[in-house]
Amino acid sequence: MKAAWYERNGEARDVLVVGEMQTPVAGPGEVLVKVSVSGVNPSDVKSRRARPLIAPRIVPHSDGGGVIEAVGAGVASSRIGQRVWIWNGQFGRPMGTCAQYIAVPEEQAVSLPADTSFDAAACMGIPGLTAFEAVRRCGEIKGKNILVIAAAASVGHYAAQMAALKGARVIGTVSSETKAAHARMAGVAETINYKTENVAERVKALTGGRGVDAIIDMDFSTTADLLRKGALAPHGTVSCYGSNSVEDTPIPFRVCLPNSLSLQFFLIYDLTPQERSFALQELSALLKAGVLSHAIGARYPLSDIIKAHEAVEQGKVMGNIVIDIA
Repeated sequence: MKAAWYERNGEARDVLVVGEMQTPVAGPGEVLVKVSVSGVNPSDVKSRRARPLIAPRIVPHSDGGGVIEAVGAGVASSRIGQRVWIWNGQFGRPMGTCAQYIAVPEEQAVSLPADTSFDAAACMGIPGLTAFEAVRRCGEIKGKNILVIAAAASVGHYAAQMAALKGARVIGTVSSETKAAHARMAGVAETINYKTENVAERVKALTGGRGVDAIIDMDFSTTADLLRKGALAPHGTVSCYGSNSVEDTPIPFRVCLPNSLSLQFFLIYDLTPQERSFALQELSALLKAGVLSHAIGARYPLSDIIKAHEAVEQGKVMGNIVIDIA
């Protein structure tokens, strides 16, 4: 099969290779998926650059969409031919979705509605699930004000939609008018350009001075300062899935304690079985209902995986970046 891989850490142009390798076989409890589209996420490029290799060769990417072509022992043969989306494809294992085939435990290949594209499938594992879990951890949000940091980014785009579907008034930070328009199409009621506006002051102005009830956060290194400045209302929640700083960020305890603020941190790769099961069930229901908009910012053929990784690193593409495999 055709695949992309790397055998050492480094820059995309220095380490990524496209070639032929042996097609995997579905083992017990596994399914063999013929991959149509592979999703590229920031965590994939970070892994390639710096995460220690767990095997001599790594096929990258955790997300993808395709069709089950074979099943291993213990898996119902009725799954053959099923359209699926894949999560945690390359998490804790060397074989990811940037190949024509991938063998994964059957629970990691989730049934995809017939009218949902493989492009959307390649966005569900990390962006879709992260957005869902971030919104879930905000608690009951109907009628409440929710601030989504980076509302035009891949996770923020889904989080804004999911929060709006739950009846929240969504406020989103963006960095341009183009991104503001993109965010508004996802259900964001008010946008704040963090490059030209004081985010905390605008949040308070939009909420009658009270602050938002929850913040969905992808960069705690800067969001922590919003807490100090009163952007989060008393008894509010920060639902955080990332930080742009490699250094530890001080938590503003003297603000959090008297205001009874809740900090919810999570790693989407490491949900509990119960959390994962619930998220998969609910996200599948959203896909079946057809209520989510999927933003594909750029697509590349497998032969251009280097360009795809560089595009993710440059951060200029609005929307998800995918690779056509089939």
